[in-house]
Amino acid sequence: MDTPLTGVVPVVPTIFHDDQSVDLGGTARVVDYLIDAGVDGLCVLANYSEQFSLTDAERDAIARTLLERVAGRLPVIVTTSHYSARVTAERSRAAQDMGAAMVMIMPPFFGATLTVPGPAVIEYFKQVADVIDIPVMAQDAPLSSTPLPVSLLIDLVRQVPQVQYAKIEVPQAADKLHALVSALGSSLPGPFDGEESVTLIPDLDAGATGTMPSSTVPAELGQIIRRYAAGDRATAVSAWEDLLPLIHFENRQCGLRAQKILLAEGGIIASDRTRAPFGPVSPRTRRGLIELAAARDLLIMRWAR
Repeated sequence: MDTPLTGVVPVVPTIFHDDQSVDLGGTARVVDYLIDAGVDGLCVLANYSEQFSLTDAERDAIARTLLERVAGRLPVIVTTSHYSARVTAERSRAAQDMGAAMVMIMPPFFGATLTVPGPAVIEYFKQVADVIDIPVMAQDAPLSSTPLPVSLLIDLVRQVPQVQYAKIEVPQAADKLHALVSALGSSLPGPFDGEESVTLIPDLDAGATGTMPSSTVPAELGQIIRRYAAGDRATAVSAWEDLLPLIHFENRQCGLRAQKILLAEGGIIASDRTRAPFGPVSPRTRRGLIELAAARDLLIMRWAR
């Protein structure tokens, strides 16, 4: 990448057939929809891609298929998180060799009690950075039980210069982003938020330059960020507030299943199946999600029509 990645970089969900086998064609079709949505980049094999349910062979097939589908039109971030520094480094090198523009990594953890102290987190990222040339995004997510306080993230960026991006999706994200941007300046060209952009405007006010949401409303979020960047904060806030009921419903009632439900409802994919033991939402929750989506002129509901 010649310039820092900014804007909307949604997570591409892994699409399954009804029998829970990977639907590579359906997943690639989601990429087509996202490119038409005008996104600035894509992230694959993330938590919202159900990466935790995939075999290594499936991961490789998905990454290779989607990178070939994108064919350099957009930067693609490949998530390579694993507890082992060696495995993460191998995954990251493989992603770079396939054409990834960046890798995203959570700090190492395994369950609620197997966490890693700060110096070991920095060493972990160093081991990964040593085998690749592309930038690294540190993912600060509630899923990880290894904490990434502001002081550790600052040390990480300063000691491992390839960590140029940070995705902050924890409580009080705006304050954390503001502290990082204030301390690191141009050393952190990519401060991002996540959590389906549920705190987008406060995070932009804090200095975020990008957001990594699901694939539910990327086109609409892109318009909001462009308006904000152009100085039209009032219009951006109004448009974001209109999306908030849907985003909150996705975030709190459905999780990663929301994007699949709406992708299927809009005719983009054939099945909204998740891989067991991750089950479907209740019928009433599904109806509530579709009702909120239908009340808005969303690209996801009309792209395939």
